[in-house]
Amino acid sequence: MNRSELVNQIKTKRSFLCVGLDTDLKKVPQHILNDEDPIFAFNKAIIDATADYCVSYKPNLAFYEAFGVKGLISFEKTIKYLKENYPNHFIVADAKRGDIGNTSAMYARTFFDEYDVDSLTVAPYMGEDSVTPFLGYKDKWVILLALTSNKGSHDFQLTEDKDGERLFEKVLRTSQQWGDKENMMYVVGATQGRMFEDIRKIVPDHFLLVPGVGAQGGSLEEVCKYGMNADCGLLVNSSRGIIYASNGEDFATVAAEKAKELQIQMDAELKKHGI
Repeated sequence: MNRSELVNQIKTKRSFLCVGLDTDLKKVPQHILNDEDPIFAFNKAIIDATADYCVSYKPNLAFYEAFGVKGLISFEKTIKYLKENYPNHFIVADAKRGDIGNTSAMYARTFFDEYDVDSLTVAPYMGEDSVTPFLGYKDKWVILLALTSNKGSHDFQLTEDKDGERLFEKVLRTSQQWGDKENMMYVVGATQGRMFEDIRKIVPDHFLLVPGVGAQGGSLEEVCKYGMNADCGLLVNSSRGIIYASNGEDFATVAAEKAKELQIQMDAELKKHGI
């Protein structure tokens, strides 16, 4: 999916919601565990219930790799189901890969050739040659970690060099030499608030993948106030607040209700910003 197609989906559906498929078998409703493939069964129900209210899905690989081969089969089935039934939804593989060049090239082949997802989260710590192998695929995206929402983000991401440049700012500026707004996004946690202003000074036109709204306490209104651009430029992720809103047999119905609530709020924000 290229940029114009993604922007069109956002404008058409009046939503920039990304639903996180962080499927934990310790949290899914008990009756799902009776299914032959409970991870896929849960994902399918969530996808079917929420597809009208979101433009993207983000399975987190850790929740699939934890179950070995079976988990990866569930992940692959989930991706295939999305591509066959909801081809207009942007798929983010949240795997946070990044290694020396030849290893990154194999990671890129795995996710872009084998699984054929639209995008992959990538860690920038090892520099240019660890990122550029992911950027050679047409209409595929690198989503680079920039300023995350976890407490530990302050350990490194906000440290300053002798000129007062913070590390996350250096990541944003330097990575502009590797990719552009057509193939690179950035992860910025919703809890960072007005820091979105600083980020938009460096990357005014890029899309930002924003986790942390809902369960982690991030404010959608604040994210939009400081982070939205003329094309929206945001994919706001919600995982636990949607997929685990109920642990009963009505879990999919309640997930749809939560997704719709966010979609309505997002529509209002798009109108507020003239989109």
